[in-house]
Amino acid sequence: MTYPQDPNNPYGQQPQSGGYQQPGYGQQYPSGGFPQYPPQYPGGMQGPPPEGPGLAIGGLICSILGIFLCVLVTIAGVVMGHIALAKAKRGEAEGQGVALAAVIVGYVGIGLNVLAVILLFGFGFAHELFR
Repeated sequence: MTYPQDPNNPYGQQPQSGGYQQPGYGQQYPSGGFPQYPPQYPGGMQGPPPEGPGLAIGGLICSILGIFLCVLVTIAGVVMGHIALAKAKRGEAEGQGVALAAVIVGYVGIGLNVLAVILLFGFGFAHELFR
């Protein structure tokens, strides 16, 4: 038993079924003619996914705690915030806003710690002066 051959399908292939349809002649891609592929490194390997905002959150926590504990913890928060901010700007990590907050809060904390030390020494000196 032979089936009649379809003139539009000379090789007798079944039409594709399913949700994905390959673009045909004249069909436009969203990028204006080229399909979108994820960025790849040499050799066809994709790059690693971006890190989470862990470093930025750690920097923010250190910056906040450093206001109340000591200036060394605040400096650690500022350093971690700067590293996280640089990674976020390069696209290697997430949490650019949190990293920026860590840097700002850290510098405010350093300023408050320096002001507290100046005031403590000033009040101590004034107490000894007017004794």
